[in-house]
Amino acid sequence: MRALLLENLHPTAGKLLTEAGFTVEEHSGALDENELIEALDGVDLLGIRSKTEVTSRVLEARGDLTAIGAFCIGTNQIDLRTAAAKGIATFNAPYSNTRSVVELAIANIIAMARRLTERDKALHAGVWDKSADGSHEIRGRSLGIVGYGNIGSQLSVVAEALGMRVFFYDVDDRLSLGNATRCSSLAELLEVAETITLHVDGREANAGVFGAAEFALMRPRSLFLNLSRGFVVDYDALRAALVSGHLAGAAVDVFPKEPKKRGDSFDSPLRGLPNVILTPHVGGSTEEAQEDIGRFVGTKLRDYVRRGATSLSVNLPTLMPERTPHTQRITHLHENVPGVLAGLNEILGRHQINIGYQSLATRGDLGYAVTDTDSPIPTAALDELRGIGGTVRLRVIS
Repeated sequence: MRALLLENLHPTAGKLLTEAGFTVEEHSGALDENELIEALDGVDLLGIRSKTEVTSRVLEARGDLTAIGAFCIGTNQIDLRTAAAKGIATFNAPYSNTRSVVELAIANIIAMARRLTERDKALHAGVWDKSADGSHEIRGRSLGIVGYGNIGSQLSVVAEALGMRVFFYDVDDRLSLGNATRCSSLAELLEVAETITLHVDGREANAGVFGAAEFALMRPRSLFLNLSRGFVVDYDALRAALVSGHLAGAAVDVFPKEPKKRGDSFDSPLRGLPNVILTPHVGGSTEEAQEDIGRFVGTKLRDYVRRGATSLSVNLPTLMPERTPHTQRITHLHENVPGVLAGLNEILGRHQINIGYQSLATRGDLGYAVTDTDSPIPTAALDELRGIGGTVRLRVIS
């Protein structure tokens, strides 16, 4: 089987898949739609990060893909609905880079509070500008976290350990950690916190959630961070708030349109502003996080292909099939309607195939069955299994 890994993934991923018997091809940058369709000819596994768009057109053209690995947190760059309809399992890394993002957020908060970027630029320009004006400790300051998921909640704990008072707002009901205070609305959070940091997911409802009205509600001379998604913030409105002096600083790691590869040109309305830290989407880009992501997602792809395991898949039912002695293992992804499993077993029984192990899981419109048999399944029976009404994909694993 062949694997295509894009966007300079950590070598751990390629090594793991190579050791599992895959032929691995790697590219350092992202591919556009037409390039991706061409590159996926004969490919079974696709590994990407955030820049490669796996659209419905790509998936329709390359519906024989087995699985996609998003070596990052977000999956909004993948048409998950079409992938599921084609029986293409998709996996991501929801936890692996959490600590790296948290540490970048803390570093940015301290750097802005101490105005370190401006002090750095002055010295590089040959100007000695030693002053305490506008520089503050973060101890005792209030931090407002928008989005209290994996990253937001861990940031809450670390910030509190540094002496910050933590407030948070989330559309979902989240348990407060430590002494963090939950706010009932975004407006309430913006009124009380001196530093606001966004850690929301990539769902469409979050597009443009933070604009001129929200910046106006923030406390004068407060700080703003976005290390989540570029499309959730109106950066022209952020520039206006910074230029007017309403905000004292900002740190941004994500942008609505980002270059596809290292070395490409970049532009933003935030370029050139003092006390603004711009980083090229490196929140999770530490060697530790990338190695962990490479291992985590690479393992998920390998185990899906070799065992049929769908643990933590973002678009298929979750199933961790047992490792049982068997002659053959098949997986059957199908529409979640009555009678499919009965039809599968009836066909096997009619062909005198004994079932040694079977497990079924459902998720929304899909059902997923893994079946181990005590003897090989003849081609005629496999053809009948593929012909069961509602079948999405049948895979013969061993």
